[in-house]
Amino acid sequence: MSVTSEEWQIGAAGAELTGQLHAVEAPEIVVSINGATGVPSRFYHAFARWLAEEKQAAVLTWDYRDFAGSGSPYGSGATMTDWATRDPLSVRAALRVRFPSLPIWVIGHSLGGMAVGFQDDIASVDRVITVASGHGHIRDLPMPFRRRARLLWHVLGPLSVLFLDHFPAKRFGLGEDLPKGVFRQWRDWLLSDAALPGDRRLGGLRQPPYAGVLTTVALADDEMLPPATVRRMAAWHPAATIDYRELTPADFGLEHLGHIHVFSARNAAVWPALIA
Repeated sequence: MSVTSEEWQIGAAGAELTGQLHAVEAPEIVVSINGATGVPSRFYHAFARWLAEEKQAAVLTWDYRDFAGSGSPYGSGATMTDWATRDPLSVRAALRVRFPSLPIWVIGHSLGGMAVGFQDDIASVDRVITVASGHGHIRDLPMPFRRRARLLWHVLGPLSVLFLDHFPAKRFGLGEDLPKGVFRQWRDWLLSDAALPGDRRLGGLRQPPYAGVLTTVALADDEMLPPATVRRMAAWHPAATIDYRELTPADFGLEHLGHIHVFSARNAAVWPALIA
């Protein structure tokens, strides 16, 4: 079945978000793909088009405010609170206007999955799948990756945003450049045992909570959020039925998945396991 793509502009409080809607002619479900920190929405296009055909869906890929296609991070005042609790709600509101009678799914990658419990309307979402999302701390990282992370979070990152008007993520191999407020809040989460639930700026876990089946996908070779951190995040969703899955690259004939590249077209063999 043919999948078409169209650009979307989505109004959010104080921002304009840009997305791409990938859809079959008569979709049966709507999916919002909420991306990882530093990963532009175009990275998810191949997966979105596959998903649209596989599930007879309309799938929206989109960028957070002042990032990638949704504006410039340079001099931006955007924070992780904006990205985690405001932008996703604006996206789903737009989807409900366009597709008022269809079930809504959220597939959240890293930040996109970690944030769902802090969103006001999450109880009304029909299905939530999180991929490489967890309650992590810098000590959870394996060596020698942990040493590099400590240098970034304690020295290079703070100095960068002190002297620049943004966080130069590209320079550190962490995707697209970020607003400095996004970096600072991200850093706070990874250096705190409490992580997101301990950040008052997010307003706490929402009530009523998500009470459906929450599929949490861990990747065995993920250095940034290892499987133990994914299991730990289940505590944020006490009303949900947790469907925990741990995927190993070799089981799919692959050499590497890691934190980001599970959504790369070269790893398409694993995609059915994310949504089954």
